[in-house]
Amino acid sequence: MMFFRTLRAERMKLHHSPVWLAFFILPILPAVMGTFNYLQNVGILQDEWYSLWTQHTLFTCYFFLPAIIGVCCSYLYRLEHMNRNWNAVMTVPVPISYLYFSKLMMASVMVLLTQIWIGILFVISGKLCGLISPIPPELPEWLLWGAVGGIVICALQLCISLVIRSFAVPVGIALIGGVAGLAAMAKGYGVWFPYSLLCLGMRANKPGGAMQCSTEQFAFNSLFYLTICIIFAVIWLKKRDVVAG
Repeated sequence: MMFFRTLRAERMKLHHSPVWLAFFILPILPAVMGTFNYLQNVGILQDEWYSLWTQHTLFTCYFFLPAIIGVCCSYLYRLEHMNRNWNAVMTVPVPISYLYFSKLMMASVMVLLTQIWIGILFVISGKLCGLISPIPPELPEWLLWGAVGGIVICALQLCISLVIRSFAVPVGIALIGGVAGLAAMAKGYGVWFPYSLLCLGMRANKPGGAMQCSTEQFAFNSLFYLTICIIFAVIWLKKRDVVAG
């Protein structure tokens, strides 16, 4: 099928890039920082695994992971934005929607793999800290809903990278979005702000309890943002003349 050929092209693009290293190395930094912060405040943070999770996600959700996603999405459009490659891409005999969907799928796979890696780093960190209580049974749920929030950020960042033909600017927007997500969470508007869905799904602020909104509302808002981004990208590619700069 044409879609799988398009998907294979995107996979080959990432396979030969250093982006994989960023997804592997950068999550180690918030794990180290969060673990260090936990050990320095172990007298205050007395909920063991749950306290450690808040320290890990503090750095991961608001700073590192949005930036990593921004880098990946910028790279997925980098070749199209170079050397008038859009002229060649737009003449390829595949539906225009496949161009966006294939990039979204590859970015989503990267997010899912990163979430698994974040979970592994969390367990390793807890063992190194000497935690002997059972690993929280909610961990897979935190990682799964966090992946959903991360995929929403992927969809949004791909739209931004589609419009802004720069590698660095969309990454900067992702960083700003992550920090703004912290403010939105503090004001209680996290479920309405796309960059906050990551930390909301991962229970960054309250891992021991329920999500700060209903699961249904979280799923609906995530689907809403995904739909809006997909529609925007397809209309942009169909209606706007692509002029490579």
